[in-house]
Amino acid sequence: MNSHVPWFALQTEPRREKKVAFFLKQKGYEFLLPMYRQKRRWTHRAVTMDLPLFPGYVFCRFDSSVPGKAVLTPGVSRIVGFGGRPSEIPSDEIKSLQLLARSALLREPWMYIPDGTLVQVETGPLAGAEGIICVDDDRRRLIISVSLLQRSVAVQLDDNTVLSVIDGPRTHKVPPSNGSAIVLELIKKK
Repeated sequence: MNSHVPWFALQTEPRREKKVAFFLKQKGYEFLLPMYRQKRRWTHRAVTMDLPLFPGYVFCRFDSSVPGKAVLTPGVSRIVGFGGRPSEIPSDEIKSLQLLARSALLREPWMYIPDGTLVQVETGPLAGAEGIICVDDDRRRLIISVSLLQRSVAVQLDDNTVLSVIDGPRTHKVPPSNGSAIVLELIKKK
Protein backbone atom coordinates (compact mmCIF):
# COMPACT_ATOMS: atom_id res chain seq x y z
CA MET A 1 0.00 0.00 0.00
CA ASN A 2 1.04 3.63 -0.40
CA SER A 3 3.48 4.60 2.38
CA HIS A 4 2.28 8.22 2.23
CA VAL A 5 -1.20 7.27 3.47
CA PRO A 6 -1.34 7.94 7.24
CA TRP A 7 -2.27 5.58 10.06
CA PHE A 8 -5.15 6.23 12.46
CA ALA A 9 -6.53 4.58 15.59
CA LEU A 10 -10.07 3.24 15.35
CA GLN A 11 -11.81 2.91 18.70
CA THR A 12 -13.83 -0.27 18.85
CA GLU A 13 -16.76 -1.47 20.89
CA PRO A 14 -15.60 -3.51 23.91
CA ARG A 15 -13.93 -6.82 22.98
CA ARG A 16 -14.59 -6.34 19.24
CA GLU A 17 -11.00 -5.74 18.09
CA LYS A 18 -10.62 -9.08 16.26
CA LYS A 19 -13.97 -8.72 14.48
CA VAL A 20 -13.11 -5.18 13.39
CA ALA A 21 -9.75 -6.42 12.07
CA PHE A 22 -11.55 -9.18 10.15
CA PHE A 23 -13.98 -6.70 8.55
CA LEU A 24 -11.20 -4.23 7.70
CA LYS A 25 -9.32 -7.04 5.95
CA GLN A 26 -12.48 -7.94 4.00
CA LYS A 27 -12.77 -4.29 2.89
CA GLY A 28 -9.14 -4.24 1.72
CA TYR A 29 -7.72 -1.92 4.39
CA GLU A 30 -4.21 -2.25 5.79
CA PHE A 31 -4.62 -2.67 9.56
CA LEU A 32 -2.58 -3.52 12.62
CA LEU A 33 -3.83 -5.38 15.69
CA PRO A 34 -0.79 -6.23 17.87
CA MET A 35 -1.49 -9.12 20.23
CA TYR A 36 0.11 -10.85 23.22
CA ARG A 37 -0.40 -14.21 24.91
CA GLN A 38 -1.66 -14.56 28.44
CA LYS A 39 -2.40 -17.66 30.47
CA ARG A 40 -5.72 -17.63 32.29
CA ARG A 41 -6.55 -20.19 34.92
CA TRP A 42 -10.01 -21.40 35.75
CA THR A 43 -10.85 -23.90 38.46
CA HIS A 44 -10.49 -26.96 36.24
CA ARG A 45 -8.13 -25.84 33.46
CA ALA A 46 -5.63 -23.31 32.19
CA VAL A 47 -6.05 -21.60 28.82
CA THR A 48 -3.63 -19.49 26.77
CA MET A 49 -5.41 -16.57 25.13
CA ASP A 50 -4.36 -14.07 22.47
CA LEU A 51 -5.35 -10.60 23.65
CA PRO A 52 -4.93 -7.15 22.06
CA LEU A 53 -2.02 -5.07 23.38
CA PHE A 54 -4.21 -1.98 22.98
CA PRO A 55 -7.67 -3.06 24.14
CA GLY A 56 -10.41 -1.11 22.40
CA TYR A 57 -8.27 -0.01 19.42
CA VAL A 58 -7.30 -1.21 15.95
CA PHE A 59 -4.83 0.76 13.84
CA CYS A 60 -5.81 1.35 10.22
CA ARG A 61 -4.26 3.11 7.23
CA PHE A 62 -6.56 5.23 5.07
CA ASP A 63 -6.87 8.63 3.44
CA SER A 64 -8.24 11.04 6.08
CA SER A 65 -10.35 12.84 3.47
CA VAL A 66 -12.41 9.66 2.84
CA PRO A 67 -12.74 7.73 6.12
CA GLY A 68 -16.27 6.53 5.29
CA LYS A 69 -15.86 2.77 4.86
CA ALA A 70 -13.43 2.50 7.79
CA VAL A 71 -15.63 4.29 10.31
CA LEU A 72 -18.73 2.42 9.10
CA THR A 73 -17.08 -0.94 9.78
CA PRO A 74 -19.19 -3.00 12.21
CA GLY A 75 -17.74 -2.71 15.72
CA VAL A 76 -16.00 0.66 15.14
CA SER A 77 -17.15 3.43 17.49
CA ARG A 78 -15.08 6.30 16.13
CA ILE A 79 -11.77 7.45 14.69
CA VAL A 80 -9.56 8.85 17.45
CA GLY A 81 -8.98 12.54 16.89
CA PHE A 82 -9.35 16.05 18.22
CA GLY A 83 -11.66 18.87 17.24
CA GLY A 84 -13.74 16.61 15.02
CA ARG A 85 -10.71 15.69 12.86
CA PRO A 86 -8.91 12.32 12.86
CA SER A 87 -5.40 12.46 14.35
CA GLU A 88 -2.56 10.66 12.56
CA ILE A 89 -0.29 8.27 14.41
CA PRO A 90 3.42 8.95 13.77
CA SER A 91 4.91 6.47 11.30
CA ASP A 92 7.85 5.60 13.61
CA GLU A 93 5.40 4.42 16.30
CA ILE A 94 3.52 2.24 13.78
CA LYS A 95 6.79 0.87 12.35
CA SER A 96 7.89 -0.21 15.84
CA LEU A 97 4.52 -1.89 16.47
CA GLN A 98 4.66 -3.67 13.09
CA LEU A 99 8.12 -5.05 13.91
CA LEU A 100 6.83 -6.18 17.29
CA ALA A 101 3.78 -7.86 15.75
CA ARG A 102 6.02 -9.87 13.36
CA SER A 103 8.36 -11.01 16.15
CA ALA A 104 7.90 -13.83 18.65
CA LEU A 105 9.35 -11.81 21.54
CA LEU A 106 7.69 -11.76 24.93
CA ARG A 107 5.51 -8.65 25.25
CA GLU A 108 2.84 -7.20 27.48
CA PRO A 109 0.83 -4.02 27.99
CA TRP A 110 2.76 -1.48 30.04
CA MET A 111 2.05 1.82 31.74
CA TYR A 112 2.50 4.84 29.51
CA ILE A 113 5.99 6.32 29.89
CA PRO A 114 6.39 9.72 28.20
CA ASP A 115 9.91 10.34 29.59
CA GLY A 116 13.16 8.45 29.22
CA THR A 117 16.10 7.72 26.96
CA LEU A 118 14.91 7.14 23.39
CA VAL A 119 16.77 4.25 21.74
CA GLN A 120 16.69 2.35 18.46
CA VAL A 121 17.16 -1.41 18.27
CA GLU A 122 20.07 -2.28 15.94
CA THR A 123 19.98 -6.10 15.95
CA GLY A 124 17.47 -8.92 16.06
CA PRO A 125 13.81 -9.11 15.05
CA LEU A 126 13.11 -5.58 16.32
CA ALA A 127 15.94 -3.93 14.33
CA GLY A 128 14.73 -0.42 13.51
CA ALA A 129 12.18 -0.21 16.33
CA GLU A 130 12.30 2.85 18.57
CA GLY A 131 11.29 3.15 22.19
CA ILE A 132 12.35 3.97 25.71
CA ILE A 133 14.70 1.60 27.51
CA CYS A 134 13.69 0.31 30.94
CA VAL A 135 15.94 -1.85 33.12
CA ASP A 136 14.64 -3.57 36.25
CA ASP A 137 15.29 -6.88 37.99
CA ASP A 138 18.23 -7.50 35.62
CA ARG A 139 15.83 -7.46 32.63
CA ARG A 140 15.98 -5.00 29.77
CA ARG A 141 12.72 -3.93 28.24
CA LEU A 142 11.95 -1.72 25.29
CA ILE A 143 8.88 0.40 25.95
CA ILE A 144 7.05 1.21 22.70
CA SER A 145 4.44 3.93 23.12
CA VAL A 146 1.54 5.28 21.10
CA SER A 147 1.50 8.89 22.25
CA LEU A 148 -1.97 9.63 20.82
CA LEU A 149 -3.51 6.91 23.03
CA GLN A 150 -1.05 7.42 25.89
CA ARG A 151 -0.54 3.67 26.10
CA SER A 152 2.61 1.56 25.95
CA VAL A 153 3.86 -1.96 25.38
CA ALA A 154 6.90 -3.59 26.99
CA VAL A 155 9.09 -6.02 25.02
CA GLN A 156 11.65 -8.12 26.82
CA LEU A 157 15.06 -7.87 25.12
CA ASP A 158 17.84 -10.42 25.40
CA ASP A 159 21.33 -9.46 26.57
CA ASN A 160 22.76 -9.59 23.04
CA THR A 161 20.42 -6.95 21.61
CA VAL A 162 22.37 -3.88 20.49
CA LEU A 163 20.75 -0.49 21.12
CA SER A 164 21.78 2.97 19.98
CA VAL A 165 20.73 6.16 21.74
CA ILE A 166 18.61 8.44 19.55
CA ASP A 167 17.89 11.09 22.14
CA GLY A 168 19.18 11.45 25.69
CA PRO A 169 16.88 11.39 28.70
CA ARG A 170 13.73 13.36 27.94
CA THR A 171 11.32 14.91 30.35
CA HIS A 172 7.79 15.66 29.33
CA LYS A 173 7.16 19.27 30.32
CA VAL A 174 3.67 20.66 30.44
CA PRO A 175 3.56 24.45 30.22
CA PRO A 176 1.98 25.92 33.33
CA SER A 177 -1.51 27.30 32.98
CA ASN A 178 -3.61 29.36 35.34
CA GLY A 179 -5.20 26.16 36.66
CA SER A 180 -1.85 24.64 37.63
CA ALA A 181 -0.77 27.88 39.31
CA ILE A 182 -3.88 27.70 41.48
CA VAL A 183 -3.13 24.07 42.38
CA LEU A 184 0.46 24.99 43.30
CA GLU A 185 -0.77 27.82 45.47
CA LEU A 186 -3.23 25.49 47.25
CA ILE A 187 -0.45 22.98 47.92
CA LYS A 188 1.84 25.68 49.32
CA LYS A 189 -0.82 26.92 51.74
CA LYS A 190 -1.30 23.48 53.35
